[in-house]
Amino acid sequence: MSDSLTCVSTPSPAALPIRRLTPRDLSACADLSENRGWPREEHKWGLLLAAGTGYGIDDPGGGLVTACVVTSYGPRDQPDLAAIGMVLVAEQHARRGIGRRLMRHVMTELGTTPLTLHATPYGRPLYEELGFKAVGRAEMVRGTFTPGGPEPEVATRPATAGDLAAILLLDEGVFGADRTHMITRLPAFSDQLRVAEENGRVIGYAAAWPNIDSQVVGPLIARDTEVAKALVASLASRTDLPLRTDIDVRHEELLAWVKERGLAPTGFNAVMTYGIGELPGDWTRRFAPLTVAAG
Repeated sequence: MSDSLTCVSTPSPAALPIRRLTPRDLSACADLSENRGWPREEHKWGLLLAAGTGYGIDDPGGGLVTACVVTSYGPRDQPDLAAIGMVLVAEQHARRGIGRRLMRHVMTELGTTPLTLHATPYGRPLYEELGFKAVGRAEMVRGTFTPGGPEPEVATRPATAGDLAAILLLDEGVFGADRTHMITRLPAFSDQLRVAEENGRVIGYAAAWPNIDSQVVGPLIARDTEVAKALVASLASRTDLPLRTDIDVRHEELLAWVKERGLAPTGFNAVMTYGIGELPGDWTRRFAPLTVAAG
């Protein structure tokens, strides 16, 4: 009498179901970041999973095969814009079309909603293949800010609860869509949230939030470059950590100014869109995003 062996095959990761992620998946998402040589960025993942919608594939061996987060802005039932970020595939599953499958799934779920993302040079070919078009660039700069030269003569102060309505109104006009669900999380998410004002009116605001060994400056919304400079300088003066931010390359004066004060370029991301020709809002007052992962 012979024994018979039943072989149970493990399904290919490419065939595993895509599911919605929740804040309970934070550690698994951070593990995936680490797997790809990125910082764990648990603080940022926490914000994105709470304010946005995560998508991922579970690895039968534990953890995640792939993940991304979508942050939608505007009306809940018909968003004006959705930002896709943190698109990651575990190293052992890379180059098998899994990231492409995840992106196509997300794009199908979002239907006719206009999309945006910041693409690294590594990821850009995939997004171009999927129909995204480059409409701009952001330059990442990082370093210890050193004051010098004439300081901008703009009044700044810590934001208070009473400023929230003015911040939201300013932000929607500049960003081009309502992102109340994200901006109202800034006081708890950030180490600093400051406003610039003139004659009692808010003319700009900025946050600095913790990320590994630096403070990320973003969002940075300001009436003009002088206001943006004042907000950056005021945030820098209240931390001993290096600053990091991603500045729209069209803001040449601000980029030159932060480089003169010690921040060095570390790379570029392409700003890409799908379903719209340009991003909504007013780029002349939008200097830096909250995070490139959320638009």
